[in-house]
Amino acid sequence: MDIISQLQEQVDTIASHAFNTIGTLQRDAPPVRLSSNYPEPPPPPPANPAEDMAEQSKQMSVALVKAAKRFDALVTALPLSEGGEEAQLRRIAELQAENDAVGQELQKQLEAAEKALKQVVELFAQATDNCLNLKKPD
Repeated sequence: MDIISQLQEQVDTIASHAFNTIGTLQRDAPPVRLSSNYPEPPPPPPANPAEDMAEQSKQMSVALVKAAKRFDALVTALPLSEGGEEAQLRRIAELQAENDAVGQELQKQLEAAEKALKQVVELFAQATDNCLNLKKPD
């Protein structure tokens, strides 16, 4: 797998860990009274001990940090560009010109193939007409 795909996969992993961590923290957080105008929040369910919540939060944060460190390691492994921004822009222009030339060649081949197909269809129509009419070809 190339490094860009690995980076994309790592970003997905980081997003997944962040999403799950925040969701779990929201789910397990004890209710808090926002204002004296609001009624007292219901007591938290007794099924979630505070120690489990703390341990789970710690494990999730460790996984998130490991994923971020892996991402940083992949970024450092990226090859450095040589020549700076001007060289990159020049290379992009070269690749674009090459892409345009290849595109034009493919367009010419497509037109030639369409022309050949049209001829084949016409010849096939003549052959079927000759067979149906049982006449000899000219």
